[in-house]
Amino acid sequence: MEVILVSAVAFGAAMLTFFSGFGLGTILLPVFALFFPVEIAIAMTAIVHLINNVFKLFLIWNHIDKSIVARFAVTAAIFAFSGAFVLKIMSADSLFYTIELFTFKFNVTLLKLIIGFLMIIFAIVELNKQLQNITFPKKYLPLGGALSGFFGGLSGHQGALRSMFLIRSGLTKEAFIATGIATAVIIDISRLTVYGTSFFTKHTSLIMHPQATQIIVFACLSAFLGSFLGQKLLKKVTLEIVNKVVGLMILLTAFLLIFGII
Repeated sequence: MEVILVSAVAFGAAMLTFFSGFGLGTILLPVFALFFPVEIAIAMTAIVHLINNVFKLFLIWNHIDKSIVARFAVTAAIFAFSGAFVLKIMSADSLFYTIELFTFKFNVTLLKLIIGFLMIIFAIVELNKQLQNITFPKKYLPLGGALSGFFGGLSGHQGALRSMFLIRSGLTKEAFIATGIATAVIIDISRLTVYGTSFFTKHTSLIMHPQATQIIVFACLSAFLGSFLGQKLLKKVTLEIVNKVVGLMILLTAFLLIFGII
């Protein structure tokens, strides 16, 4: 059941979010969180996110704007490491509050609360047309990289900020997507160095369990297929529809975390 659910979500999310350049991690994270501790879910999502982005790079490699990647990705990588380190410190699963509803009890940790509120902010950005039009001059690209990288390392949700800074950089649609993917790969590599020395070692038996490995493999394969179909449909789908769907998914996930349901 777990493999089927994760695979289906990975396929749909990869196809859907290929057009917006972000959202796979946002949609996939709550599904992993149903079966694993939240910090492990973030790390496992990062693995699928990284491998799928590497695959997408092969599909649209020629459209990457290397000069913008260089200006944006250096600070992104540094601050992704910092964000992941903060996540490491916060991942003690200390109970923040408990919600009791009928016979159900939902426990909320500080980490879930913070990630939930971060996701609400990102959802507001996605669903508000005025905020979607926020743009920044190219001189602020390093700042955008820092913000995107930090929140990418902390919660895995860095795509909205990255897109806000890259969307008005004079890029074509293809170059915007390719450049965003290249930056996401760099951020994923940076944060996984921290995850690998903390969460994976802490939960070695859980990560190395055949079921967990199987879930990751099938999630990656499903995301590959979704990304491949997404690339084929790139010119037929509008970004406005995709952004609304992703924004609603972010908002739903945020409330599920804040209320301790996942």
